[in-house]
Amino acid sequence: MTYALRQMVVLGCIAAFMPLPALAQNAPPPPPVTVAKPVVRDVVDSDEFIGRFEPVDEVSVRSRVGGYLEEIHFQDGALVKQGDLLFVIDQRPFVTALNQAKATLESSQSALVFADAQYKRAQSLASSGSQSAQTLEDRRREFNSAEANVRGAQAAADRASLDMEYTEIKAPLSGRIDRRLISAGNLVQTDQTVLTTIVSLDPIDFYFDVDERRLLNFADTARKLGKALQQGGGGLDVSVTISDPNAKPFKGKLDFAENRVDNESGTIRLRARFPNPDLVLQPGLFGRIQVEASNTYQAILVPDEAIGSDQNERVVYVVAEDGTVSTKPVRPGPRLYGYRVIREGLDGTETIIVNGLMRARPGAKITPQMTELPPERQDTAPETAGAENGQ
Repeated sequence: MTYALRQMVVLGCIAAFMPLPALAQNAPPPPPVTVAKPVVRDVVDSDEFIGRFEPVDEVSVRSRVGGYLEEIHFQDGALVKQGDLLFVIDQRPFVTALNQAKATLESSQSALVFADAQYKRAQSLASSGSQSAQTLEDRRREFNSAEANVRGAQAAADRASLDMEYTEIKAPLSGRIDRRLISAGNLVQTDQTVLTTIVSLDPIDFYFDVDERRLLNFADTARKLGKALQQGGGGLDVSVTISDPNAKPFKGKLDFAENRVDNESGTIRLRARFPNPDLVLQPGLFGRIQVEASNTYQAILVPDEAIGSDQNERVVYVVAEDGTVSTKPVRPGPRLYGYRVIREGLDGTETIIVNGLMRARPGAKITPQMTELPPERQDTAPETAGAENGQ
């Protein structure tokens, strides 16, 4: 028998005759595990949706008169102000029409002066009995006809003057103009040919679709604020992030929702409005909008690393006063302030394991090392209510 084998036999014999309390004294202590109380604080949930920016105002620039395009007075893609001259239609035919209308007006006015004099003379003669009533009636009819001719000629002159004014096509709103869609020298059809487009930039709207479940949450929040969701829900605060990782979230307010849910998609379109003084936000740009999904309520928050899995359930490890570990099923919610909201399963008074889940087993004991969780953690990325675990 070797020396090592003899040592093992001796140790085995000693252990067989050693009292049980001596074995317990030599057993290792329960493993140390970090524990804490959940954070209990007032929170407001937020949901995130993908949407697109659209201009508040957009116009397709057309000509109100037909003719050949003669001049273009803007640079493609430039910022324009309301009233800026953009295009000029060949004005020569309209100058001719205006002069003709003015001449017709002058002729009608001259005829009116003559008819007025004849009518007054007939009135004077009729009063002295020198002229018949029939002649007076004829002169009155000629005067009324001359008055009507003047009004018609004045309307024609006004129309010709308006057409002349329409040959200068001006910006109907301030914003960013598109490229010219037609070159000088081409024939422009009245109210048909699109010359260019202009979109407003400040402020700018953001449109997004929400499902029925979240719609009911938003509508309830809006009612508690005293406004209908279709009227903006009382100006609910929202924020949008864009694809640029260096851009800070843009702050805006909800201001409109459609008046019915789409039958096919089961969604409703909402609109938020954002100030855009630096013109960073552009129509057509995609973004992610965060919308408050609830009123303020008291929530129980725990770190994500404190939540474990037991088959298809989410659980947290609760420590009793004597250090015994047990599990509690929970229903996680959104991540807020660096923590995970616990919808169901905890009341906030429990002591839970926040670090060292691998060293703890249900029914076993641990050596608790108490710590206090801060009200907010900055080491985790924010998450929205739409990404809740277990849903």
